[in-house]
Amino acid sequence: MIDILIDEVNGKVNTIAGAGSNSSKEALGLLQYAENAGADAGLVITPYYNKPQQHGLYEHYKMLEETTDIPIIVYNVPSRTGTDIDVETVLKVAKLDKILAIKEANPALNKVSAVIKEIQDQDIKDFIVLSGNDDLTLPMISQGAMGVISVVANVDPLRMSQMVNAALKGDIEEARKLHYQLYDLMKVLFIESNPVPAKKSLNIMGRPSGNVRMPLAPMYDKNISKLKHVLKDLDLI
Repeated sequence: MIDILIDEVNGKVNTIAGAGSNSSKEALGLLQYAENAGADAGLVITPYYNKPQQHGLYEHYKMLEETTDIPIIVYNVPSRTGTDIDVETVLKVAKLDKILAIKEANPALNKVSAVIKEIQDQDIKDFIVLSGNDDLTLPMISQGAMGVISVVANVDPLRMSQMVNAALKGDIEEARKLHYQLYDLMKVLFIESNPVPAKKSLNIMGRPSGNVRMPLAPMYDKNISKLKHVLKDLDLI
């Protein structure tokens, strides 16, 4: 699937392949596959369920970085994995040559400030923080984050990219306006487990994205109605 996607985009956009697992060996295999397929980077989630210690997380990313040539983005989403990579470990991982960034989906904004401050203080070059939560992207950019890996952008890429670019340029008034235009969409796309509402949105919009795979299930009718209401308000349907 990754190689098919890369053939389709044909260099027009960068391709970041999800390549994580709670098994370091399996994550390595996925990362190697992404590299061989031609992906520009691998998005590697912190191992889930088995809750590795902080030094285990560091060794996980160090092994992946040392045994592949593809750039790596760390993905921290403790609400799904049960593991939170702490500030000290982020900074250690950031010093590895091929670790480019962290997609930070821990909603604690004080952690974002702590990471960015230490990156600056320790002069760790070429490592950036990206938002992993659409609704926190604007405040995170104000703290020094450089963008977002977004759910909303699958449904409304134009306005989401406009919001991010306005924020990065320092046009906070425009960014704030777009943030609030998108706010209901940011929320309704998580009315049930992601990616169920996002895929349903695209199907409603006439952009076939297939069905979710079990154990995810189709959306409740009452939530589809709420989703359609938001999409209509944004003139997406």
